[in-house]
Amino acid sequence: MGKYFGTDGFRGEANVNLTVEHAYKVGRYLGWYFSKDKDHANVVIGKDTRRSSYMLEYSLVAGLTASGANVSLMHVTTTPSVAYITRTDDFDCGIMISASHNPYYDNGIKIIDSKGHKISSEIENLIEKYIDGEIDELPFAKKDGIGCANDYSVGRNRYIGYLMSVPTRAFKNIKIGLDCANGSSSNIAKAVFDALGAKTYVINNDPNGLNINESCGSTHIEGLQKLVKEKELDIGFAYDGDADRCLAVDEHGNVVDGDLILYICGKYLKDHNELAGDTIVTTIMSNLGLYKACDKIGIKYEKTSVGDKYVNENMVANNYVLGGEQSGHIIFAKHATTGDGILTSLKIMEAVIESKSTLSTLASPVVIYPQILKNVKVKNKDDVINDEKVKLKIEEVEKLLGNDGRVLVRGSGTEPVIRVMVEASTDEICNKYIDEIIDVIDKQGHLL
Repeated sequence: MGKYFGTDGFRGEANVNLTVEHAYKVGRYLGWYFSKDKDHANVVIGKDTRRSSYMLEYSLVAGLTASGANVSLMHVTTTPSVAYITRTDDFDCGIMISASHNPYYDNGIKIIDSKGHKISSEIENLIEKYIDGEIDELPFAKKDGIGCANDYSVGRNRYIGYLMSVPTRAFKNIKIGLDCANGSSSNIAKAVFDALGAKTYVINNDPNGLNINESCGSTHIEGLQKLVKEKELDIGFAYDGDADRCLAVDEHGNVVDGDLILYICGKYLKDHNELAGDTIVTTIMSNLGLYKACDKIGIKYEKTSVGDKYVNENMVANNYVLGGEQSGHIIFAKHATTGDGILTSLKIMEAVIESKSTLSTLASPVVIYPQILKNVKVKNKDDVINDEKVKLKIEEVEKLLGNDGRVLVRGSGTEPVIRVMVEASTDEICNKYIDEIIDVIDKQGHLL
């Protein structure tokens, strides 16, 4: 974890700890780095709908072109579309301006390499050194070496066309609800589902720069649940601000989270002999119920640190084709290099249609264990993790839970917060052990 870059890029409150000066320097370094061995590097940029995305975009463009890079602007689009266009149109790197599911006043800079994966930590570290003045000032491009910027909305349109080509069946007369979180999917998702023949009902697709993720989308799925039940829809999908994650709602209005999606799509791929190694890649936050259900049908699983970056690294290293997070970041390696919310919804539809079943039936084999997570602000995350008394308490809880639960204590990647999670057979047991662990953290003097 770097000073500025976390598991999902450079994240912070706009003009507080992510400023236009930061964006300019990120652009300056990337433009210089990728133009070292060529006349002009080629960089593509996309952004979500939050107000601050525009100023950060212009700052990045200024830095990139001043260092000699040419910039193609996809404008408002999704993170996965930038990853797709970066690798298919031979860009040196891609940049997505978004804070994903965070409130509108936050923002972020996600950097994508030429193969569509998140940029290496080595390059992130070099950017951080440049921002902090630990690297000599970079030369400015001059004369015809100065870069230029151009419109590249055609890239977004090509991505939409690609999504339309993925499904093997039309969605004719299927009633589908979409919650676009007033974000990047607002000008993409409905067009895709309409073109595939669905009867599409859409909410939260009127962004104004301030309402992205506001009581909507995958982090506030109750609005979609209400829509599905009131309109008697067959299925619903909710995206986050940059549409790299998706959660679903079944025909009864029940939430189908990332763990259930991994089970449904994993089983579908296994049944069609398309699940490499009969293995899915999960994170340590996945529910015990997912693993027990997978055991019953012969699906193996890997466990990584939290973050789709780590899921993707494991998938690439082992040639696995399906992985993701409970939060709805699902990666289908055959089709994408990053989590893609709209693609995920299309693959769920494929499983539903091919099986001639309902989403609730496909999800029913997974019995989700109660999983409660509490966040506590601390003075120093590492001090908590390395505290011997805290470690002894965690071991004690693990022994008491045995095979019927688990405990996970980890530091946040972006905040001074320790996350304490317990899975067990009841909420009461979860809360009891969480409170006991937090009590030890408190008595050790770590709480803020």
